[in-house]
Amino acid sequence: MTNDVTGFITKCMASAQISGGAAVQMTQTEHRIKLTRFWGIHEGAKVLEIGCGQGDTTAVLAYFAGSTGLVHGIDIGPPDYGAPITIGDSADYLMKSPLGHQIHMEFEVDILSSDTDFPDAFFDFVVFSHCSWYLSSPEELLKLLRRVRAWGKQLCFAEWDTRVQRIEQYPHLLAVLIQAQYESFKNSSESNVRTLFTPSDIQRFVQQAGWTLVQEASISSPELQDGQWEVDKVLLDAEEEFQGIPHLPAKSLDLLRSQIQMLKDSTAGRDIQSLPVYAFSAV
Repeated sequence: MTNDVTGFITKCMASAQISGGAAVQMTQTEHRIKLTRFWGIHEGAKVLEIGCGQGDTTAVLAYFAGSTGLVHGIDIGPPDYGAPITIGDSADYLMKSPLGHQIHMEFEVDILSSDTDFPDAFFDFVVFSHCSWYLSSPEELLKLLRRVRAWGKQLCFAEWDTRVQRIEQYPHLLAVLIQAQYESFKNSSESNVRTLFTPSDIQRFVQQAGWTLVQEASISSPELQDGQWEVDKVLLDAEEEFQGIPHLPAKSLDLLRSQIQMLKDSTAGRDIQSLPVYAFSAV
């Protein structure tokens, strides 16, 4: 049954239509099915998804919300962001799919703007899935968590868990640590990792924003490709990134290059697995 569900959702995604994309999308979809079941998204639910991107989580939420539900996905990014398929093109494909009836996706939407608002308690669930590390600062995350509190009854959250469970996950952690360090010297960015949050950080912000945790878990999906993607990005792009930060201190640059060598050593002849995922629900 799970494979049938995964296959159906995957066919609704534009990324599955490109060469080699179906297998990657199947893996990404299976992970998000785990999250959606953990959160308890049900038939008829109204869901607000923050940071919907190309719709990996949106599609799964829509499947579980069903034809009587609604998934409203918003993202601050422009529709032409992303490659080889832009998030706008991916959203268009998804909204024309069999799941499209219950999906609405918008881009270039800043939820901290006074122009963005929803009725109090309109949504059953507000979802933040794998998007918190895109934020510019801890202050921004806290403001977002406070802002959405009036709109939804339950907060659903997922982000990579920095608590390594097996040595094969160490390269993924090291890669995101390296990125987070050089990103801290930038004034603007389009990187996947701009601010790194640990589970303890997130728990603190959730409580400060007025939410109460009701369940949490560390969910393992080691077959996800993201760990390899982050390692490859650092090894391919780091020197170019350094050149784009003229005020990067020499001592910090030396430290980063030492960590890159550590990353190379840790991946030599070894498998790379993605980090576990910290997930929770709060009310």
